[in-house]
Amino acid sequence: MKNPLKIVARKFVTFSTRQRDRAVRRLPIPQSFWIKFDLLKTLVKRDLEAKYKGSILGNFWAILNQLAQLLVYTYLFSIVLQIKLNFRGLPANDFTFGLWMFAGLIPWTAFVAGFTGATTSVISQPNLIKKVVFPLGLLPLVPICTALVESSFGIILLITFVAFTAKLIHTSVLLFPIIWIPQLLLTAGLGYLVAGLTVFLRDIPQTITVILNLWFYLTPIVYPSSLIPEGWRFLVFWLNPMTTIVEVYRDLVLVGRMHHWEELGVLWGVSMLTFAIGLFVYRRLRPAFADVV
Repeated sequence: MKNPLKIVARKFVTFSTRQRDRAVRRLPIPQSFWIKFDLLKTLVKRDLEAKYKGSILGNFWAILNQLAQLLVYTYLFSIVLQIKLNFRGLPANDFTFGLWMFAGLIPWTAFVAGFTGATTSVISQPNLIKKVVFPLGLLPLVPICTALVESSFGIILLITFVAFTAKLIHTSVLLFPIIWIPQLLLTAGLGYLVAGLTVFLRDIPQTITVILNLWFYLTPIVYPSSLIPEGWRFLVFWLNPMTTIVEVYRDLVLVGRMHHWEELGVLWGVSMLTFAIGLFVYRRLRPAFADVV
């Protein structure tokens, strides 16, 4: 049986020459962009194939890790603490909370995997750093794109479970690009920033691990945002971009309509600013990489 994740990855990395020529004619994009784009696709495909090479389940481990977390949190919060959630069109049972949890874990897992992978993406490739012709700007993007491809399989699984449970698929799932783009920009911006700094400060990967552990509990993933005190809710939504990402994922798949348009607009602005700053710092530090690594 074919691995569904490999099918998703293949579709992600496949971009025909005819499609490219049509895009080139319509958009004023230089040829150098498509050369780097092809190289990025190749690196992501290689990363996906090598990540679980030799294992029996292969890339299915990506979704099994998320499902394991799902089972633990469902048991803790639904069975032990008996927390119930109600969504229009979804039955109010323990499985509903599991879907709600899974919807929050998908973007968070993709963010953590991409961010932490980008942190060491430069120092882990010393041979490429010393190649003058290699575009070093692609290195932090490889683990980020790999994580997004893996998360897409989780989204498909989530939509399937919702369709099985509620006998419907919300048309709002077609709006996923409006959250994928800022999620990618945010992760890439932070990835560029820490990837460049890690070359000179090797304590950053350990620091990032501590920060992410705290960040996880500051994001309403294992608890509803409605439980946050009113005085703190504003800060959690407007100062924590991952809160908006998690809530929009749930809106699109579970609720069926958007409830966080203002927060989404702020997220777009924060993501673009973060990407610009991270890329700027990375480019300024890049000339010294070969001398330090």
